Amino acid sequence: MTDTTPPAIPPTAQVTLADGRVEIAPGSPPPSGPYANDDLLPVPVEKRTWTTYNFSALWVGMAHNTASWTLASGLIAVGMDWKQAVFTIALANLIVLVPMLLTGHAGPKYGIPFPVFARASFGVRGANLPAVVRALVACGWFGIQTWIGGEAIYFLAGKLIGDSWANASHIGAYAWTMWLSFALFWALQVAIIYRGMETIRRFENWAAPFVLVGAFVMLWWMSGKAGGFGPLFDQPSKLGWGGGFWKLFWPSLMGMIGFWSTLSLNIPDFTRYGRSQKAQTWGQALGLPTTMTLFAFLSVLVTSGSQAVYGTAIWDPVQLAAKTDSTVGLLYALVTVLVATLSVNIAANLVSPAFDFSNIAPRRISFRTGALVTSVLAVLICPWKLYSDPQGYIFTWLGLVGGLLGTVAGILIADYWILRRGKLDLTDLYRAGGRYWYDGGWNWRAVVAFLAGGVLAVGGADFHPLLDGRPVPALSALADYGWAVGLGTSMALYVVLTLLTRGTQTPEQAAEQAAAPVEA
Repeated sequence: MTDTTPPAIPPTAQVTLADGRVEIAPGSPPPSGPYANDDLLPVPVEKRTWTTYNFSALWVGMAHNTASWTLASGLIAVGMDWKQAVFTIALANLIVLVPMLLTGHAGPKYGIPFPVFARASFGVRGANLPAVVRALVACGWFGIQTWIGGEAIYFLAGKLIGDSWANASHIGAYAWTMWLSFALFWALQVAIIYRGMETIRRFENWAAPFVLVGAFVMLWWMSGKAGGFGPLFDQPSKLGWGGGFWKLFWPSLMGMIGFWSTLSLNIPDFTRYGRSQKAQTWGQALGLPTTMTLFAFLSVLVTSGSQAVYGTAIWDPVQLAAKTDSTVGLLYALVTVLVATLSVNIAANLVSPAFDFSNIAPRRISFRTGALVTSVLAVLICPWKLYSDPQGYIFTWLGLVGGLLGTVAGILIADYWILRRGKLDLTDLYRAGGRYWYDGGWNWRAVVAFLAGGVLAVGGADFHPLLDGRPVPALSALADYGWAVGLGTSMALYVVLTLLTRGTQTPEQAAEQAAAPVEA
């Protein structure tokens, strides 16, 4: 079938303000047509109001959650001591901050979300490829977080109700009461989604400090059980600082980077509301590495304490909290875990896929519809398998996610910073026949770079417990460095392919690519 280019939409002028931010020129009609809707259009400058504090608070709300806790405590469970775990997480978050700031730059400058930003490199239609990959990852994360929330209800309610709840008959590998808890927490989140984004914003305002207090309460409780803070710091590493540690360090580092590699792509979904580049840069720099390192520090100390008290590292805070005999403590722990999970799940795992799914069919799928699609797919992905053990959670799930999304990040950064020097045409991002239309709406160079980088990044990975074996055993040596391999390969290949094929364009295509954006 021959691809037919839809009728071109007349260009709309854009204006660049003195501070470098760009918007549709006053009096000009906004982009319209099959590739635009109200959720995807650029945010007007007067509505780009987020400050440094807003971005820092966003990261506080997203970092203080149960998944972040298990990220750090999982490293203790696989053999690290508290110093090694905190070092690994702190370094990972400093590294991932770099692509976070580079991709986030387009948000406050142009007011566009991630799927629209991806159109510049992948094509107006081709942007659906990275958008869907990112959305499916978000579905996995949404499912994992929902399972954590359901697990909190199940374990802690079991302590309050008794054996009739905790030891109920099994359906599959879990008690039917666990499945019920999972369904109840899923329904609670869907109900909040239906209340709209304003309800979500108000919820985020108080959730983050509440959860941080809960983490300090758990630290105080565990130090009391252990007889002080000494035993929390004294738990030795099972690995030492020799070859055993470094063998585990690199895949762990890639896993830690993979944890926020999702946001390193879709951070424009949030920075598009930024008042300035300074606001998003300082807000993220102050919010991400510091918040994650503090929370990791609390997590590893509590997990080390559990090892001293119970003889084994309990990496899941829900199961650890279930060991208390205090009814008040159980209720507080239950509310804390639920608030933490709701906070990150709605902010980090619904905003992005809602925009991503909307980008597939802007006229048919709204932001709210995209969020509901995410909720359903999150169940179909079977998150209980992803979260079943720290080995699979850190090295399989996070490693695969980091490898694939690092590949996309490499292409976005190469296109925006190396080839375009940060210059985009707002109108052409929404219309057929413009400079981002490429071949039928797809830029084959980006697709090739994505596939090549993805194969090298994850082809040699061990997919256990999801699958047995490695898809490409010959690439196993690269598996521990998936995020870096994916990002570096795709970035270099995309730049080379673009430079080599510029000479194969028709004069009309070359002129279209070289033309400067229309300024008012």
